[in-house]
Amino acid sequence: MLGTLLLSYPDWLLEFALFAVRVALGGCIVVHGLGKLGFHPTNPGGVPAFASWLKDLGIPNPLLNAWVATVIEFGGGILFTLGFLTRPIALALTVNMVIAAVTGHKGGGYLILNNPPGAEYAINLAVLFAMFFLLGPGAISLDYLFFY
Repeated sequence: MLGTLLLSYPDWLLEFALFAVRVALGGCIVVHGLGKLGFHPTNPGGVPAFASWLKDLGIPNPLLNAWVATVIEFGGGILFTLGFLTRPIALALTVNMVIAAVTGHKGGGYLILNNPPGAEYAINLAVLFAMFFLLGPGAISLDYLFFY
């Protein structure tokens, strides 16, 4: 009885949870992509300013990599939010966040409150995107509508 109470749930609840988390997570990463495009006060220089920061970090081909990260976050984030091509987009976003954690937050430790900021946020995003790579988008998605 207690096991049923603690561990069971209706199918619709799982589908709603996948939808709600996917939309919240997708919205978050779209905002990051917008920031890289220059639509945020902390990065008015857009992709060239982001590329300059990547160059300072020692990232090869900084302008190319800045555009790749921006397209993955903004364009991929929109597709992810809609639940379209979710698994490949989730994989790209997972890799993107792992790279951000390892390079952009190097020397900051784990906690985001550290100075420089730690990798906590990027790691948590990577784990969530990896979950969607493994589970898929759920039934409330364009993938389900078009491919199921």
